[in-house]
Amino acid sequence: MTRLYFNEVATRDGFQNECNFIPTGTKVELIDELSLCGYAKIEVSSFTSPKAIPMLRDADEVMHRIKRVAGVEYTVLVPNMRGAERAMLAQADELNLVMSVSETHNLSNLRMPRANSFSVLAEVIREVDGKTPINVSLSCCFGCPMEGNVAEADVLAYAKRFADLGVRGITICDTTGMAHPAQVSRMVAGFQQAFDAAFPALQLTLHFHNTRGMGLANVLAAVQGGVTRFDASLGGLGGCPYAPGASGNIASEEAIHMLQASGHDTGIDIDRLMKIARQLPHIVSHDVPSQLVKSGLIGDLHPVPEYVRELRKHYEGSAG
Repeated sequence: MTRLYFNEVATRDGFQNECNFIPTGTKVELIDELSLCGYAKIEVSSFTSPKAIPMLRDADEVMHRIKRVAGVEYTVLVPNMRGAERAMLAQADELNLVMSVSETHNLSNLRMPRANSFSVLAEVIREVDGKTPINVSLSCCFGCPMEGNVAEADVLAYAKRFADLGVRGITICDTTGMAHPAQVSRMVAGFQQAFDAAFPALQLTLHFHNTRGMGLANVLAAVQGGVTRFDASLGGLGGCPYAPGASGNIASEEAIHMLQASGHDTGIDIDRLMKIARQLPHIVSHDVPSQLVKSGLIGDLHPVPEYVRELRKHYEGSAG
């Protein structure tokens, strides 16, 4: 089967919603452990204002302290040119720019209309001028909890405007977990029809939340449509603080476990990843959404109770 690639976003998208500051050393240790699991990318942090996201105020230090592993790209979120400059000084492998396709959500999240956000990000892309690869994440592509439906045509139009500026990748985000599999299939088909011929090198990534319990079903729909790149968050951490009711991202270990059990190659060492996922509740000081952390892998068998052994002996003896 076609190789699938995962981008771990827990240390940015997941951690930014945590109430208690996670020590810098703990973040570095976690990223170093994740680096050995086989990820294509790890979204390390965000070069935003410390006042806006206090949890990620140590982005520079984290980027300088992590042990970089060959084959893993260390990406960061940047909101503007100042953030991009800091990220490039920290030797980020990729800059992730974000805006929403929903006007209301963009005003709520970024405090400006979509047109203004596009202008700001377009300026970043022009100033960076290919020195560092750029990905653009488009939020609320499958619906907005304040506006309702978001037109697929709007999603594709913004994706096209960024592709024309020369970005390396586009991430289509289900920021509020409103997507369903049929909708995902239509979006993927529409994206491929619009971009595969004109921009054959453009990386398409899907970013799902499990707000309404359809996150993994949406991953399957995307895979069946030919998508090979996904964001996911260890333990299912995350959510959008500017979208009412938006709970966590799909859990990395659950999506990877499901796909590997179905025969797909993700390149991820799931046993190593599970050991890290089980540490996460201690790191964030609370339970995490992941069911796999609680239940274990399909192949994790439990000891046979002694009374079952005795019953087996009894019935085998009776049969003899």
